[in-house]
Amino acid sequence: MTGVIWSVFGFVVAIGILVTFHEFGHYWVARRCGVKVLRFSVGFGRPLWSRQLANGTELVVAAIPLGGYVKMLDERESDTPLPEAELEHAFNRKSLAQRSAIVAAGPVFNFILAALFYWAIHVIGVPDMRPVLAEPPAGSMLAEAGVAAETELQAVNGKETATWTSVRMSVLDEVLSGEELVLHLRAPEGAQRELRLDTSTVPVDPEPLFAKLGLELYRPSLPVGLAEIVPGEPAAEAGLQPGDTIIARDGTPVSDWRGFVEWLRANPDTETRLTIERDGRQIERALTVGSAIAEGEQVGRLGARVDVPEDLWQDLRTVHREGIFEAAVTGVSETFSVAWLTLRMMGRMLIGDVSVDNISGPLQIAEYAGYTAAAGIVTYIGFLALISVSLGVLNLLPVPMLDGGHLLYYFVEAVKGSPVSERVQLMGQQIGLLMLAALMTLAFYNDLSRLFG
Repeated sequence: MTGVIWSVFGFVVAIGILVTFHEFGHYWVARRCGVKVLRFSVGFGRPLWSRQLANGTELVVAAIPLGGYVKMLDERESDTPLPEAELEHAFNRKSLAQRSAIVAAGPVFNFILAALFYWAIHVIGVPDMRPVLAEPPAGSMLAEAGVAAETELQAVNGKETATWTSVRMSVLDEVLSGEELVLHLRAPEGAQRELRLDTSTVPVDPEPLFAKLGLELYRPSLPVGLAEIVPGEPAAEAGLQPGDTIIARDGTPVSDWRGFVEWLRANPDTETRLTIERDGRQIERALTVGSAIAEGEQVGRLGARVDVPEDLWQDLRTVHREGIFEAAVTGVSETFSVAWLTLRMMGRMLIGDVSVDNISGPLQIAEYAGYTAAAGIVTYIGFLALISVSLGVLNLLPVPMLDGGHLLYYFVEAVKGSPVSERVQLMGQQIGLLMLAALMTLAFYNDLSRLFG
């Protein structure tokens, strides 16, 4: 239940901040251009709160927190002719350059907000993991190159990678660009190595890409020490207690929690004998693995929580921090990089190189919002920056109904010397509405598929 509360809270706050800033961009530039703004709404549907400003704008917070809008004075939307004194404040009476600036301001403000967020987290310090690699899976490119576990990845194509996040971004960027992948590695004993990989045949879909390369984050071995036993579950019925350490299963030594969990998940309803170390002595307990449904399949369960030492990850954690001015440059650069990467991923989706399963809808975004909000302010700000860039890119797509669609009409108007006809605009809006409905349907389908398997 706590996770649901965090998700709802994180999602509502995120949408509130990002939509408000996007619409404020439209509002602010419209006012600078002399356009009268009738309504500034955060959300759609029935107003929950409203207030009239001195300049005539009605501020509204509406019931459905999935967007917002700025309604401007426009002759085309008025049932009666506008008074002569009002005509100069109508949106449609403004120059092509002014109308274009007003429409583009929303996405541009999203990019500005993202740059500010990235600046803030780099000044505060970004908590992350050092790019220390796990043993590559058999058959992967790193395994074939003989890369050992605990090798540290120091740079990708000459770009320093101080964190695991920077590794993922840099690798994906280079593979999408069709470049040879040049990895600068430092082995556990300290030896330096440069590894060149031909990625012309690897998939650009993120998960298959990293699996093919063999890039996995190293995880230190975690002994199977039990911290909590759930009443009524298999562990409790077998007589396991907090403080017990599982050291063997059917005579086979058990040294790592992750390997033990993998075996549990693959063997529901299986009988086994566990060797337990308790208070310095070894005892045996018979256990029948429990069963549960996860992601649409039956998996085994124990009903116990492992004891994680506080210092287990200490040597692998890092905080990347920059000065105020250096972080400003990084903020702008990172915003541009994420926007360009997003555009290229969208392009690869259109030609089938990247699966549309990567498209997320409101449910998964809310889930991520909850995770990041619970993880801390810096992680949550990073999430806001990413979503702000995504909103900016999405709204600039040349799809009618979006800001990019209006900018497309203005481009045609600039070329032909006259506005696009209302008939063409109406057809475009219908097409755009269908495209957005299809996109939202796909996003919800992906969300529900992930949720219910």
